[in-house]
Amino acid sequence: MTPILTVTLNPALDLATHVGQVIPGHKLRCAAPRLDPGGGGINVSRAIRRLGGASLAFVALAGGTGAQVAEFLHGEGITLVTFPGPGETRQSLTVSEETTGKQYRFMLPGAPWDAERIAAVERALAEASPLTGAVVLSGSAPPGLPVDFPARLAEDLHARHDSRTRLVADTSGASLKRIATGPATSIDLLRMDQEEAEDLAGHALISATQTADFAAALVARGSARRVIVARGADGSVLVAPGVRLSVRPPSVPVKSKVGAGDSFVAGFVLAEARGASPGEALAHGVAAAAAAVMSEGTELCRQEDADAIYRECVTERV
Repeated sequence: MTPILTVTLNPALDLATHVGQVIPGHKLRCAAPRLDPGGGGINVSRAIRRLGGASLAFVALAGGTGAQVAEFLHGEGITLVTFPGPGETRQSLTVSEETTGKQYRFMLPGAPWDAERIAAVERALAEASPLTGAVVLSGSAPPGLPVDFPARLAEDLHARHDSRTRLVADTSGASLKRIATGPATSIDLLRMDQEEAEDLAGHALISATQTADFAAALVARGSARRVIVARGADGSVLVAPGVRLSVRPPSVPVKSKVGAGDSFVAGFVLAEARGASPGEALAHGVAAAAAAVMSEGTELCRQEDADAIYRECVTERV
């Protein structure tokens, strides 16, 4: 298995609870919260661990909340490389409404980064990155981080490791838009969800074929060597030079969508690290995402669920 390094620059302590009904202006008596370490790269490492694999997690942590996040990760057997983040590590809150099944997610911002800290984290990432394998940059960017940071990291990895280290970028907002519309990059794999893809495309992507066409346009313009778009319950589409694949999972009961995207990345990257073909890796990612929505709150995927779903996934060329 080739090494996997996950990168989380804006981690969070995730609190998940439930209440009968969310009513404005009232004191809402919630159930005892479930606490988990959160942030895109952290969740990818946690899901990799749940799927029977291993990774190294590079995490920017600060203050008492950061120490609590590190304690949780050590308790789960995650190997850490910590970097001193600014201020205090942020928190997030997920509240599930029992009467309707609706879920409300409140995400606090992280402390801003200055130019000195950004330069320092670039140096630290260069030292922590494997000579071969995958570096997964996932989750929201902290305030102050340049929108071209993923492209800069990919180029640095490309230059330092003679193209043997691949960057997987699962980002959002201005950073995603920069990758999709800016200069060509050395990013190996870019992942986004359907809503983000439609926002970039400027119109609905109704079919898997339309989604694949959009992804192929990004590949052609050099946004990334490969592009994956998640289509919710319809699975995911992967486009690469000479490859256009769609994988659909079976129907599963949905309890929480938190962590589905991170579970997908974990399943996909872990499968590739073990030598899987593109279609097999895509199916493993889709299965892990479907397994995650079957779990409560921020629990992520379970290996037994992912394995069972994988056997029922349908792979097609689009």
